[in-house]
Amino acid sequence: QVQLVESGGGSVQAGGSLRLSCAASGYHSTSACMGWFRQAPGKEREGVASIYSGNDNTVYADTVKGRFTIPQDNAKNTVSLQMNSLKPEDTAIYYCAARPECAPWAISLRSHTYNYWGQGTQVTVSS
Repeated sequence: QVQLVESGGGSVQAGGSLRLSCAASGYHSTSACMGWFRQAPGKEREGVASIYSGNDNTVYADTVKGRFTIPQDNAKNTVSLQMNSLKPEDTAIYYCAARPECAPWAISLRSHTYNYWGQGTQVTVSS
């Protein structure tokens, strides 16, 4: 049974940093795509960042480029989201997602391409 468990959410002032972590279990793949998504109240879920485990290729939403990174630890089957220079508009519930059988060309920020989801963790950025 595949499980994704997020941790590391919380509250921070604008300009601060937070690091989210996602621990995956129930599979181990060297060709997985892992992604972070977020959903703010009243808004649709949006892709934030994604990484392909086979070659560390990444993709970021324009809104977070230069501020967020998505490091992974394949040995531990974990992926993180390092968030710097946080803004109030980054406030949302953040979700980890996995697609265990992926490909370098399939890395995506589209939620429907992912098979498994975590329960979400709240990030609140105050001005």
